[in-house]
Amino acid sequence: MLKNDLVVRNPLNILGDSSRGFLPAGGLGAISSRAGVGKTSLLIQIAVIALLQKKNVLHVSFEEPVRKVNLWYKEVVGDLARQYQVDGVDSLWEQMLPHRFIMTFPVDGFTVERLEERVRELADQDIFVPDIILVDGLPFAENGLREQLKAMKDLVERLEIHAWFTVRTHRHQGVGEDGMPVQLQEVRDLFAVILMLQPEGKEIYIKVLKGMEEGKSYPDLCLDPETMLVKTS
Repeated sequence: MLKNDLVVRNPLNILGDSSRGFLPAGGLGAISSRAGVGKTSLLIQIAVIALLQKKNVLHVSFEEPVRKVNLWYKEVVGDLARQYQVDGVDSLWEQMLPHRFIMTFPVDGFTVERLEERVRELADQDIFVPDIILVDGLPFAENGLREQLKAMKDLVERLEIHAWFTVRTHRHQGVGEDGMPVQLQEVRDLFAVILMLQPEGKEIYIKVLKGMEEGKSYPDLCLDPETMLVKTS
């Protein structure tokens, strides 16, 4: 199977147009769930689809070192290759690497302005220019969150790209009447797409809280509990 087939056959295409990363230019997306349910795995699968299309992915991590983030990518690519019976996974991995850049930040020292400075430095040195930014681990309970997200939206609009965030929720806090996690209630207007991972029995369902086309019927999407790869239920 060619790598383009991996893109075309990926179940995530149910959510929208993978050629634009499921988000419009200048858009923000969120993946929410409790700890350990699969936010990072889903985020990386979105990244892998982009990498297979030779799009440049900037992965910003707050909780994990570069080595561990890289290992997650290798595991996801290996699992996808086995699932779709792809030969030459090592060659495929080498083709993807030039299109990915992993950047780490301490939570206390992060601002969008500092992120933009580092992005500009990479671009000015012809090292890396992102098409997509992934932000994994930014706390959504901090003061000034709305200002940071507005700054990020301004940044991706100027760069004509888009960004995804993981959002950790907590069981004891529950959700609003509309099913929206409390962490996103006050900033939901800034996001074009909001997904929630919801465990039900042995399955982990991907619920679309915002961004689906009204009136359109979608098959249920799940994460396989063993591989954490996306599948249809």
